[in-house]
Amino acid sequence: MSRIGKKPVELPSGVSASLSGQTIEVKGPKGTRTFTATDDVTLAVEDNAVKVTPRGQSKRARQQWGMVRSQVANLVTGVTEGFKKELEIQGVGYRAQMQGNVLKLSLGYSHEVNFEVPNGVTVTAPKQTEIVVEGIDQQQVGQVAANIREWRAPEPYKGKGIRYKGEYIFRKEGKKK
Repeated sequence: MSRIGKKPVELPSGVSASLSGQTIEVKGPKGTRTFTATDDVTLAVEDNAVKVTPRGQSKRARQQWGMVRSQVANLVTGVTEGFKKELEIQGVGYRAQMQGNVLKLSLGYSHEVNFEVPNGVTVTAPKQTEIVVEGIDQQQVGQVAANIREWRAPEPYKGKGIRYKGEYIFRKEGKKK
């Protein structure tokens, strides 16, 4: 049995959920998010909480049970607190700055990298060596952060590049004479 799926998702004050078929819509102070569950589970909104139950005892129904419950919990977290990824830039001359809806990155290339910020996500650069990606969709926030990091992933010899805050980079020893 799914330990995660058994727990109902509590709706904090200021958050409302409405069901239409297998689609749940969650509204909160930061916005509105929707999710469509598979036919293997049943969703129910009762007593200011969302309950997820499997339809039958098939392996797929039990797999979807915990996954759908986690997705609904992420919807609630997104519309109340939002999600945030922090990136650090390390390297001589590497810097970032926001200009309107474009993140300008100087990463040691012969040109500046212009990263267009998609809708639904806000990107800020509080310092020249820090980037903060925020939004209500966990998947989109993570994808945007990964796309920014992809421009110059940290290398193992000097540790230069864009890394997640707190990420450990395995360092290698250089050549010996």
